Amino acid sequence: MAVVNSPADPEPLIRTPLMTVVTRFAPSPTGFLHIGGARTALFNWLYARHHGGTYRLRIEDTDRARSTQAAIDAILDGLSWLGLDWDGDVVYQSARAERHAETTRTMLAAGRAYRCYCSPQELEAMREAAKAAGLPVRYDGSWRDRDAAEAPEGVAPVIRLKAPRSGETVIQDGVQGEVRVGNEQLDDLVLLRADGTPTYMLSVVVDDHDMGITQVIRGSDHLTNTFRQLQIYQALDWAPPAFAHIPLIHGADGAKLSKRHGALGIEAYRDMGYLPEALRNYLLRLGWGHGDDETIDTAQATAWFDLGGIGRSPSRFDLAKLDNLNGHYLRQADDARLVELVAPRLAKLGFDLDQAAGTRLRRGMAGLKARAKTLQELAESARFYVRPVPPDAKALKALAGAQAILADVTAALAGCSPWTATALEEATRRLAEARSLRFGDLAQPTRAALTGASISPGLFEIMEVLGPDETLARLAAAATPHD
Repeated sequence: MAVVNSPADPEPLIRTPLMTVVTRFAPSPTGFLHIGGARTALFNWLYARHHGGTYRLRIEDTDRARSTQAAIDAILDGLSWLGLDWDGDVVYQSARAERHAETTRTMLAAGRAYRCYCSPQELEAMREAAKAAGLPVRYDGSWRDRDAAEAPEGVAPVIRLKAPRSGETVIQDGVQGEVRVGNEQLDDLVLLRADGTPTYMLSVVVDDHDMGITQVIRGSDHLTNTFRQLQIYQALDWAPPAFAHIPLIHGADGAKLSKRHGALGIEAYRDMGYLPEALRNYLLRLGWGHGDDETIDTAQATAWFDLGGIGRSPSRFDLAKLDNLNGHYLRQADDARLVELVAPRLAKLGFDLDQAAGTRLRRGMAGLKARAKTLQELAESARFYVRPVPPDAKALKALAGAQAILADVTAALAGCSPWTATALEEATRRLAEARSLRFGDLAQPTRAALTGASISPGLFEIMEVLGPDETLARLAAAATPHD
């Protein structure tokens, strides 16, 4: 592989052989990694992995005033948690400012860019005149062909692209199809500011070229940017990458996605108790499909993913669907892994795991995970395996006046052998028959005494997991009258 490293480059950027797919995710660290950005990262990651290519990560931190280290850390952490591992080092756009500026000198020398000395007051006058005439606000090109000798003293110019004024700029988009715009609708955009800093439009083009990006997959809100960026490619005589613009995500009600719909940072979904594989699956189905398949694991997604499966209409974010999908992945997850994930959540609830509690929790995980949709739900339902919990309102009702019944249950189970769910159920049913009681008359207070709740995994499964000592101790405690 060749390394592109001009003297102005702060670091080498790996270029890959011709025809190798190279995608990138290029977030701006002015906020955390949100759900739309995570989907864009996933689509780029899957496209690269599907084609045996390379997936790069670039932090577009040229807006130094708004970029924060906290946001950068959150982006890196969120991508790592999602399992979207990138290839090579992270590229920081701000470190390449001199390389970006160098390309403007190339365009100036070729007559494809020019210095503009318009003052802020003149630009404001242009804007006001366009508004008054009911026209789009665009730069009027007043310095496009003027002699530099006319430049006012002491004014630092910006560098503008000398964009074509006639004809069309055409995008052959991998999702949207052919999209055209008349060049008269695009003005001469600024490439380099008066202080010498490059603009976003220029930086993106230079970085995508130097990183060997072959496929730009991003949100449809960037479509207008692409027309302008294509003109920069043309001015530099560079071949552009292929483009694919993904429709945006809307809320379940069809409105623009906002926090009330779930437009949160990825770390919020992790904190709420979603598994990364579930969120990957859900994000995949937000705008991409493979027949009627809903549950698609990452290996299958990698095998199937291509741009043809992306629809042109906005997708709708539905938290209930995410809950159901997460429940599926919880049921499929390894029990020991779930114990590790639940342990810190239990600690926050005030329940620390000792060795015995950890063993009980692992043995009881199969019954617990069958009922939970998130790790947080799983932690809350697992508390009784860690240590006895105060009964809730319904459990208190089941325990009211049940001390005699619980004493009988304790006695009936004390000699139970083997201590298995089957044997325990048989002993309890024999007791109910001997006392002429309905089975529920025994089961409900017994469940309340063991779990502190009226709903739980199977009662006799719980007894087997707790073991004879813990089970009998909890039943005896509940059978003891309290003032």
